[in-house]
Amino acid sequence: MPDIQIRTEGHAGRITLTRPKALNALTWEMCLATEAALDAWRADDRVRLILLDAEGDRAFCAGGDIAEMYRTGTAGDFDYGRAFWRDEYRMNAKLAEFPKPIVSFLHGFVMGGGVGLGGHCSHRIVGGSTQISMPECSIGFVPDVGGSYSLARAPGRLGEYLGLTATRMGPGDAIHAGFADRFYPEADWPALKQALIDTGDIAALGDAPAPPDSPLAAQQPEIDALFAGEGLGDVLNLLRASDSAIAASALKAMARNAPLSMAVTLEMIHRLRGPSLTIRKALELEYRVSHRIMQHGDFLEGIRAAIIDKDRSPKWRHALDAVPAVDVSRMLLPLGADTLDFKERTMQIGFIGLGNMGAPMAANLARAGHSVKGFDTAGTTAEGVTPVPSAAEAAEGADVVITMLPNGEILRRVAAEVLTAMDKGAVLLDCSTVDVASARAVAQQAEDHGLQALDAPVSGGVGGAAAGTLTFMVGGPDAAFAKAKPLFEIMGQKAVHCGPAGNGQAAKICNNMILGVTMIATCEAFALADKLGLSREAMFDVVSTSSGYSWSMNAYCPAPGVGPKSPADNDYKPGFAAELMLKDLRLSQQAATEADADTPMGQAALDLYRRFVEDEDGKGRDFSAMLPRFEKRGRG
Repeated sequence: MPDIQIRTEGHAGRITLTRPKALNALTWEMCLATEAALDAWRADDRVRLILLDAEGDRAFCAGGDIAEMYRTGTAGDFDYGRAFWRDEYRMNAKLAEFPKPIVSFLHGFVMGGGVGLGGHCSHRIVGGSTQISMPECSIGFVPDVGGSYSLARAPGRLGEYLGLTATRMGPGDAIHAGFADRFYPEADWPALKQALIDTGDIAALGDAPAPPDSPLAAQQPEIDALFAGEGLGDVLNLLRASDSAIAASALKAMARNAPLSMAVTLEMIHRLRGPSLTIRKALELEYRVSHRIMQHGDFLEGIRAAIIDKDRSPKWRHALDAVPAVDVSRMLLPLGADTLDFKERTMQIGFIGLGNMGAPMAANLARAGHSVKGFDTAGTTAEGVTPVPSAAEAAEGADVVITMLPNGEILRRVAAEVLTAMDKGAVLLDCSTVDVASARAVAQQAEDHGLQALDAPVSGGVGGAAAGTLTFMVGGPDAAFAKAKPLFEIMGQKAVHCGPAGNGQAAKICNNMILGVTMIATCEAFALADKLGLSREAMFDVVSTSSGYSWSMNAYCPAPGVGPKSPADNDYKPGFAAELMLKDLRLSQQAATEADADTPMGQAALDLYRRFVEDEDGKGRDFSAMLPRFEKRGRG
């Protein structure tokens, strides 16, 4: 193939990009050829390592060849780009997970697809000419090919900064940000390559010289502060409030980019960041965007302005300060049957408890290709789920049995029924919010039956269950967590392994104790601001960007018409019902009593929500409806 040279030399498999006039931009055929070589070399004992490099002086790889995507996309054929991305992302995953060392020599421009090709290898070498960046937002796309994985792993808020501004990283910056591993002067590269070819031993690289200084490292404290916002509007507010050169430069760069792309990029980084991050999780999330970007995003317009007409005047769908949250969420919804397929085995799943939370969770698993049998005492079912007449029948033959139940007493009863029906090696995955003692008792029951159990309560509400954006707080054995991990990635955006059995429930009740306390404080503050004559808009603008910042204020504001859309804008119809908050606060104080922990604020929040739900009008309303409660009350 004229665009790529694949061969074996000595103990090394070699892949060299050979289209320097096109800055070695990747074509679909080059991706497929690279993947085929990886497959062949995986089991070839003669190949001990792989070398990736490129011809020409200007670029290792400056991205993907997107002209054909534009031609087919503007003709209404979105499947060409979707198929290209599916194959490219599968190749990216194989590079990252390859069992033998892969050494990439990254010279000149390394952008987009070049990061996907050379940036996930085990040994990434940069030189004096290296300039790495992720400029996708400038063409109405998002950092993909695993770029979101690298951005989410960057220290501090560098991921947000690099993804939204497309700042180019020299060798020192690339190493500091985690996009590269070693620096060698490029004059030394031929000898390094030959030593690797001759020995097949990664030790032939020897000790690397100290890399050049990293300007980003020096700027990071300021970057971390400027890009600490939860959403695009928050980041813009922080930048506009600063008079620094970094802020001015960032605003100038961001003003050229597609607003929807930047908002989605920020959301992707925030969803991915954390201990549950894997390259596959990042690629699957990226593919949700890729699948939709030509039809519902700015990608085709971005290519037109930058590559086709070259007028550099794109007409984006949204203004910089007017990207609706719903448009961001829509780009990141699970794809169901179109989910990126890494050819993993589908599972047999039993799902018990198909209520408001359980039904959409089970439906997402079915849409992802898993075989799901479901049971609910109310007779409800879910799309794609096969209904069965008992919990025991749902558990028979299942790899994983998932429960979503009202309380610990019911969990114990259901566990006693299903554990005897489960196959050896299966996992009982409880996603209910129950007391820690019940979670640990069920885990012991499972162990007594030769099974494993996980307690994995969720955060994110009914909307998160439907959108597949839940957060799971998981307690239980490592092996069980690893088995359930692919399911967490379908049902949610993050799964945090918190330790042994019961620790998932512990994390959930501690988290929601904080949430209950901060929501009360937020509602009290708004009511006080009203009586002091401070407008709610001014209150929000100040607090959301200063030391009073909290999730209750910034993401779930209890004041209608202020901040992002929340249940307050829908007459406090529940996203998270006040009685559920009361349940969680009771669990927190039960646990505090059992652990002999002093939690006066938690107890005060429990007392207030008990009064609100049981003695006032809080039942059936959102837990943020504390605000109208405080509005009507005086000091006495």
